Amino acid sequence: MIERYEVEAFLTLAEELHFGRAAAKLHVSTARVSQTIRKLERKVGVPLFHRTSRRVSLTKVGQQLLDDLLPAWDGVGAAVQHAMETGRGLSGALHVGFVSAAAAELLAGVMQVFREHAPDCEVRIREAQADQMLRWVRSGEVDVGLTPLPIDDPDLAHGSVLVREARMLAVPVGHPFARRGSVLVTDLTRVPLVRLPGHTAAPPGQSDSTPATDPTAGTFQEALTLVGAGQGALPAGAHARRYYARPDIAYIPISDAPPLEWVLVWPEGEYTARVRTFVEAADSLIHGQA
Repeated sequence: MIERYEVEAFLTLAEELHFGRAAAKLHVSTARVSQTIRKLERKVGVPLFHRTSRRVSLTKVGQQLLDDLLPAWDGVGAAVQHAMETGRGLSGALHVGFVSAAAAELLAGVMQVFREHAPDCEVRIREAQADQMLRWVRSGEVDVGLTPLPIDDPDLAHGSVLVREARMLAVPVGHPFARRGSVLVTDLTRVPLVRLPGHTAAPPGQSDSTPATDPTAGTFQEALTLVGAGQGALPAGAHARRYYARPDIAYIPISDAPPLEWVLVWPEGEYTARVRTFVEAADSLIHGQA
């Protein structure tokens, strides 16, 4: 088995072709380099260098060993460099996007856990509208985003489900649905639904069937204003009842709809040290996973 210091001595002498310069570069004595090379030659079984009083040169076997060894040694160096860069990746800044006030509160808790593991990394958060989030993640405007499923994009990856919440239907307080304890998914076909680009709170299949004539909003607050004005209803996560309570709107559970699921999403292939540590912090906070 060849030792690391033997490899370093061989490669350095092969580069310098001078025992004194090789020793200086390795910060050892000339005698130490000579002893190391002789030990290596005994292991190989043949001389690796021609030595005269005037010059040092590689033998044929020495040249072959050099040619075979360099790529592997460069690979070791690259691996170490990659590890160092990964370690440094826990400094700098991590840009995180979110949609909705509830997501902001969740991220505040994740940030606290993240700082315990990456105190030198600054977290910068940005609020996105529903139709902006995935576009921001794809373009690199944010490194990771907290958003509801589904995410039907092969260029994006996401973590485990962090939060599951019931789906609600926001209706005007004077609407007949407001007097009911819950509604069914089929009931949504009986009311106009406010169209909100990128909004994924509608039960599966409902957002695709919304008529183009239904009212359209640009932001969640605009959509709620249209609901309060009696122009339509809006599916939403249960968090809306707490964070977006309004006297002109009632939130009614959609009893047979699957829950709305929230995840962290990032670009496929960009699972950097910062993103990984942030995702692990979220899992630790929500699921108690280290």
